[in-house]
Amino acid sequence: MDQKKGKNGRLIAGWREWMALPGLGIPAIKGKMDTGARTSSLHTFLLETFTEGGAPMVRFGLHPLQRREDIEVFCTAAVVDRRMTSDSGGHREMRYIISTTLSLGGMVWTAEVNLTNREDMLFRFLVGRTAMHRRLVIDPARSYVHGRELSRVYRRPAAKRS
Repeated sequence: MDQKKGKNGRLIAGWREWMALPGLGIPAIKGKMDTGARTSSLHTFLLETFTEGGAPMVRFGLHPLQRREDIEVFCTAAVVDRRMTSDSGGHREMRYIISTTLSLGGMVWTAEVNLTNREDMLFRFLVGRTAMHRRLVIDPARSYVHGRELSRVYRRPAAKRS
């Protein structure tokens, strides 16, 4: 049996994985697989709303790597909902919900993601259980089952020698 696929054909993932959010133009972000969270959550800053063709939209910035504010990605997405969401500490907050594509281990699928400021959190992206449902099996004893290649996307170029 493939080490990255379970008996049921679902993708096996560790408790943290490098993945991409191609629908937002994010080539790499470290995601924590959070079976305790219903909805996935993405770190944002400078979030602003606007309408396009009568549809509600959001524009926001993202620091895809923890402790690296020098790397910024700016995204635009359609708003699918606004919901009251509770964080792990029980604090409630109204958050914008978008739908975007997630990519891990060659699998690409669509999931709802709420937008919030996670600058004080270790992970910029939490993958909630509704995004994992019938797609992933989480092995909590493993990390980076699908490799760390995406972590190299943001590496600083080597200094030129004279």
